[in-house]
Amino acid sequence: MKSAVHKTSLVVRKNRELTAILEVSKVLTTSFNLDKNLSSVMSTLGSLLEMQRGCVFLLDRLSGELRIVAAHGLAKHNIERGKYRIGEGIVGRVLEKKTPMVIPNIGKEPLFLNRTGSRPEKDGISFLCVPIQFKNEVLGVLSVDRIYSKELGGVDDDLRVLEIVSSLIAQFVKLWESYEKVEKEKENLKRELKGKYSIENIIGQSDRMQEVFEAVYRVAPSKATVLLRGESGTGKELVAKAIHYMSPRSKGPFVKFNCASIPEGLLESELFGHEKGAFTGAVSSRKGKFELAHKGTIFLDEIGDLPTTLQPKILRVLQEREFERVGSEKTIKVDVRIITATSRNLEHLVSQGKFREDLYYRLNVIPLFLPPLRERGEDIPILIDHFLEKFNRENNRSVVFDKNALRIFLNYNWPGNVRELENTIERLVIMSASDKITAADLPVSLSIRRLKTPDKSASLITNVEEIEKANIIDALEKTGWVQARAARLLGITPRQIGYKIKKYEIAERAVQ
Repeated sequence: MKSAVHKTSLVVRKNRELTAILEVSKVLTTSFNLDKNLSSVMSTLGSLLEMQRGCVFLLDRLSGELRIVAAHGLAKHNIERGKYRIGEGIVGRVLEKKTPMVIPNIGKEPLFLNRTGSRPEKDGISFLCVPIQFKNEVLGVLSVDRIYSKELGGVDDDLRVLEIVSSLIAQFVKLWESYEKVEKEKENLKRELKGKYSIENIIGQSDRMQEVFEAVYRVAPSKATVLLRGESGTGKELVAKAIHYMSPRSKGPFVKFNCASIPEGLLESELFGHEKGAFTGAVSSRKGKFELAHKGTIFLDEIGDLPTTLQPKILRVLQEREFERVGSEKTIKVDVRIITATSRNLEHLVSQGKFREDLYYRLNVIPLFLPPLRERGEDIPILIDHFLEKFNRENNRSVVFDKNALRIFLNYNWPGNVRELENTIERLVIMSASDKITAADLPVSLSIRRLKTPDKSASLITNVEEIEKANIIDALEKTGWVQARAARLLGITPRQIGYKIKKYEIAERAVQ
């Protein structure tokens, strides 16, 4: 009868051992949370294998100490005491010798230090300790306390299970170390990129601007033609300069030319130069922008406004790097990198026949899209600080924004982008009567919300004056045409609203 009971107990124990190993395997594959996973492992061993206490010690390579990183059956203050040097106590010796140790009765073992102080009564407690080892590298130690009965001994079985568990822990710890290393490298790389992808005179920590900076760093060393796309005021010229000064051509000239700023009749002469007597007023020969940019970079801004008559000549320069001056048949070769920019929809111009398709494809080798300020709102506070510091320094002022004014700045959609923001701050710094700018000091165009037309087929109100007038009338109607109340509603002063009413010739109405 006793034999049958003993066999049944052994079967139950074997099932628990297998279950414990399976559960430990599951726990260690749930995540890369070292403390949480190892604590769950110790809880599993405690519940399924009836181990009173257990600890996972890992070696701190910097200090050379074994420290408890997970425990079962120990209080926090006991865990904090659990530190051993290599070779110190049973735990330290197991690490040093790389072999398991079993202490049948820790009360009779002088080497057992009870460093944690978690065993006031040591007699009758057995202590099992196995190294946590991956190949030939010892990472730490796994220890457990057991109380064995005469009927259910099994030290060898416990050691076998613990060695399997320690092997699983070792594999997890090595994977965790690799994971942590990769995560740290990723964080370091992110920090480096935040610093690396910042360009002098261009401010932007948003993800959108970081993408632009990264693209600039990639394209700058090449010879490729770059097309900068974006709304007016987004900093296309600054990006073009950055590409030039970060390229092998940085010691050569950077020549800027705005295709929309010169009358059509003078464009060809400005770009390609002319010979003496080529036309009335050509009293001497003159180099054009392409010749001046030799060995450097030419930046053609507003390329979408280039007349169709000049587009073939620009295409030839792109393809052959050669041209003739106005009034000359001599071909001139140039070594220039061409960067162009536009705020217009080139694809639409191509479809209308206003822009050559072959020229479009030649220009569009590397397109870079500069986001409008409204799509990178996290950069607005940084830009505000930058421009405030700049214009305060230039004008010997110490102007700041109050919270309400700053809130309006952050909520405004900035149709003129960074250029509008910069000009607005410069004007406020110069014209402000005090050192604190309030909402009442802001231009009306900022203090009122810009109208949005819900229907694309409806007439779009794009003129600031029309927006101001419409919003002032709306505020007056809501306040019974009491100017002071309407001014408060708009966040401006009564003086400002009175000026605007006269400016826009808004007829005053009697209160109904």
